[in-house]
Order: sequence, then C-alpha cells, then structure tokens
Amino acid sequence: MTQETVPAQGTPAPPKGLLQQMEELMAALNADLSQLDADLSAPRSAPAGQPERA
Repeated sequence: MTQETVPAQGTPAPPKGLLQQMEELMAALNADLSQLDADLSAPRSAPAGQPERA
C-alpha cells in the first residue's frame, strides 16, 4: 500500500472530495449573497440633515 491510500494516523475524517468542497463553497457564497441582497434591500434612514430619497 502506498502513502496515498492509507489515511494518516490521528486524522478524524477522510479528506472531502472536490465536489463536496465545491458544494459547500457554493452554499456559503449563496448565503453571503443572500445576506448582501437583504442588506442592500433594507430601507435605510437618511443621515441627519439630508432628505430621504424615494
């Protein structure tokens, strides 16, 4: 057996596959973009002394 096929001692879990890593990254990116969209869509109050824009 080669070093590549034998898991390292003390490793809690096998390495993730590339597809799983990409899915997790896409989910995190989607969550970040959803939060950004919510932040940008939220009504904002105008700073003191400036009228609100419609």
